[in-house]
Amino acid sequence: MSEIALLRDLLAHPKNIVITTHHKPDGDAMGSSLGMYHYLEQKGHTVRVITPTDYPVFLHWLPGNPEVIIYTEKITESDKLIENADLIFCLDFNALSRINEMGEKVRASAAKKIMIDHHLEPEGFDDFRHWSINACASAQLVYDFIANQMNEPELVNKDVATCLYTGIMTDSGSFRFPSTTAEVHRIVAELIAAGAENWKIHQQVYDNFSENRLRFLGYSLLNKLEVQSEYCTAFISINQEELQKYNIITGDTEGLVNYALTINGVKLAALIIERPDKVKLSLRSKGDFPANEICKRYFNGGGHRNAAGGYSEKSLEETVNQFKSILPEYKSLLIQ
Repeated sequence: MSEIALLRDLLAHPKNIVITTHHKPDGDAMGSSLGMYHYLEQKGHTVRVITPTDYPVFLHWLPGNPEVIIYTEKITESDKLIENADLIFCLDFNALSRINEMGEKVRASAAKKIMIDHHLEPEGFDDFRHWSINACASAQLVYDFIANQMNEPELVNKDVATCLYTGIMTDSGSFRFPSTTAEVHRIVAELIAAGAENWKIHQQVYDNFSENRLRFLGYSLLNKLEVQSEYCTAFISINQEELQKYNIITGDTEGLVNYALTINGVKLAALIIERPDKVKLSLRSKGDFPANEICKRYFNGGGHRNAAGGYSEKSLEETVNQFKSILPEYKSLLIQ
């Protein structure tokens, strides 16, 4: 039997299924996970979504959100569900390190692991894989999995469609990134036809922030933005004191790095944030500039060519200085 035929056979009868995604889940991670949740529930499976950490409040409206278990808040219950699972769907990540301490629990589970993802260089922990770096979002691959691989487009109901539309919209930059192909628009049309209210989803995700977040945005752009014109680069660095001053919570820094990339002539943008345990970096780039290469070589990370992340064990000041010291190495690529 082919791999997809084996998976169809496994899903033909009720199973205990866990769905998980990467730590600090974004719109694609939660959209993919809850879209898959609603699909599998229709097929009669017992399904639980477990996230390694909390996630932005602006995603809590998604259908199925009240059923999500946050691992750090319910470790014992989560470990038992993982141990007793028949199948574990791993969505929007391809290395078990991306789910923190859950990683070894998933690895040790006897459950079959199904990876659906669009990131480079899968680790290889999975038993079944639906993977493509050409997909704009994991939610796009989840749609393809349901509609084409499983041949069950009729099970893309309003809840599934709403979740998958959210994932595709957020990871495609509201359909403006180069990965937004004609096929993506065809899928989105099907999701709208299935009940996804595109205008309402956009409003829930992008027009649903706190006053503190807006003031923090203004402060960051006015006081913390640094432009390195010689290297067509701009970055914002934020320390712990500034995060606390504006009561910043998970999701409040989402999208901040993109403002630096909107400057005319800027080809590389970075957001560098001091967290309690380490300094986190988010990089964005235009064209062919390899943001993921910088993260992989220097900051223990990786990602897509134009959107990547990593971290540093150094201080915020040292990390900023390291980032700036790297730029001359890439000058020829940045100014072309």
